[in-house]
Amino acid sequence: MTTLVALPVLLPLLAAGLSLAAGRSQVVQRLLGVSVLAAVAGIATVLLVLADGDGPLVLQVGGHAPPFGIVLVADRLAALLLLVSTVVMLAVLVFAIGQGITEGGEVRSLPFHPMYLVLCSGVALAYLTGDLFNLFVAFEMMLAASYVLITQRTNAKRVQAGMTYVIVSLTSSMLFITLIALVYAATGTVNLADLSVKMQELPPGVRTGLALLAVVVFGIKSALVPLHFWLPDSYPTAPAPITAVFAGLLTKVGVYALVRTQTLVFDSGSSWTPLLALALLTMLVGALGAIAQNDINRLLSFLLVSHIGYMLFGLALFTVAGLTGLILYVVHHIIVQTTLFLVSGVVTRRTGTVSIRDMSGVAVAYPLVAALFAVPALSLAGIPPFSGFVAKVTLLQAGAQLATPMAYVVTACAVLTSLLTLYAMGKVWVGAFWGSRRAPVPDPDPEDELAVGTARTSKPMLLSAAGLVVAGVAIAVLAGPLSGVGERAAVDLLDGDPYRTAVLGVGGVR
Repeated sequence: MTTLVALPVLLPLLAAGLSLAAGRSQVVQRLLGVSVLAAVAGIATVLLVLADGDGPLVLQVGGHAPPFGIVLVADRLAALLLLVSTVVMLAVLVFAIGQGITEGGEVRSLPFHPMYLVLCSGVALAYLTGDLFNLFVAFEMMLAASYVLITQRTNAKRVQAGMTYVIVSLTSSMLFITLIALVYAATGTVNLADLSVKMQELPPGVRTGLALLAVVVFGIKSALVPLHFWLPDSYPTAPAPITAVFAGLLTKVGVYALVRTQTLVFDSGSSWTPLLALALLTMLVGALGAIAQNDINRLLSFLLVSHIGYMLFGLALFTVAGLTGLILYVVHHIIVQTTLFLVSGVVTRRTGTVSIRDMSGVAVAYPLVAALFAVPALSLAGIPPFSGFVAKVTLLQAGAQLATPMAYVVTACAVLTSLLTLYAMGKVWVGAFWGSRRAPVPDPDPEDELAVGTARTSKPMLLSAAGLVVAGVAIAVLAGPLSGVGERAAVDLLDGDPYRTAVLGVGGVR
């Protein structure tokens, strides 16, 4: 069964090669992408069931024993996030097919499906890898694929945004490879399980310095304040499906890397005030930035930054309750944020503008689209009984249980951020959905299939968005079992022994 651990990485890569070979046969490319991602979702389900029942599954690639060989590890957290991410990637692919993202010309359509599958493979590798270097490889796979996707159907604005994205990502990659070099120089290994043992033998100052560098590296990738400046300028310029998958997944992969390294490798064992301060700044700056926006996609991008702060809050507490809330929040946010960007794409195509002031009456003209926006918007704001409420209550309880002044301050800030999020969502609702219907703004580029104002919304687009809305509601309905899995994953993160034992054997437990 351990062979299954490699398939979420290998299948999309093989499919990407076949998709590229298929060339201009869009039917083959689409069928290949949908079938492979559906298969990966099934495999991820099996991995989650096995990891939750029997412990982490470990695959030693090439038969080389750790810590020297490449190791893939599927524990509860990795398998859960892999399942949720794959479902989202499948829904976004269906949306993209429905939107006709590959119909604007045979030559220009060629890279989309292969690059999208490479992106999916990179996401899977980031979750499953058991060493720092292959985590770096996973991020580089995602960077290469995302640059092609973000600049597809190029114009000056998208190229500029793509360059900003690439420059910031490459800077982060340089810092990441520096971190790997320093860690290897200090410990002689990059295997995460082995590092969790050897890192504790280093002087406290060295360990703290490496931990802070890791926060900077993964803070850039997850858009923590003040390292978030690139995101609102990069994501909104891409087509709706690309923006949605970036917002839903890429920042969360950065959060996952931050969680994995800070709990398993550096293992502070107690709440960390600098992380709590960063969580507070990220929540407030993102929410206030969102309120100031008139562009619906920039508003959602700033809210994305803001709610990364909730996840950092859960990590900074370093308690079972805090990490449980973090896991629930990541699962909820992947689905909800992706849905909001997909529905935003539908709205901008219908109205011909991204300006909230120039939108009006969408709820009157397209009530289904309004409903698809309202449910995830209320969930993001933490309104009961939606999934966001469940996740936020878990985090607030964890903050109150820690009973330190800083934890109380950040908990109060989390409540305030929820109110600001509700205000921002109300601003969108009043501006775009309420009022009388307006005529669409004329399309500035009628030949661009990705331009706003095309007023084409196919059934696959609506069905994929509706499917994600249902998935978000299902999280709230299944909050009990999901909280159980999250709590067991949180225990494993703080303990670390199940991970070390699975990878290194009994002798690896400290």
